[in-house]
Amino acid sequence: MIENPSREELGRILKEAKTIAVVGLSDNPNRTSYMVSEAMQRAGYKIIPVNPVIDEALGEKAVDSLSDIAEPVDIVNVFRRPEYLPEIGKEFAEMDCDIFWGQLGVVDENTYHFLKEKGKTVIMDRCIKVEHALTK
Repeated sequence: MIENPSREELGRILKEAKTIAVVGLSDNPNRTSYMVSEAMQRAGYKIIPVNPVIDEALGEKAVDSLSDIAEPVDIVNVFRRPEYLPEIGKEFAEMDCDIFWGQLGVVDENTYHFLKEKGKTVIMDRCIKVEHALTK
């Protein structure tokens, strides 16, 4: 069973975070990943697009994978289908980042337990933009 942090804890995470790596960020303004990431960028967060099929999104150069990020990241926000979470979770576990955030519908119990066992904070099936609005 997946247990997300409390709304208070989510608020603390979002207040302390500065940089969000977005796995699956599209460069198409009509896609949810773009709209949500654009809103977070407007709220003051630095966005790092993680998508091997685009060059950039939201004015930021894209990287192919999490392992290609050369700067500190506070939150990894995932917009990929659940079947990709085990692979993304393994790559995330190698990073110096503590917050793994799966967007609405992005849930995998095995990945959740794998990352919790590694001491990571795991959020699944929650929209970061909605939580940001609710915790201001």
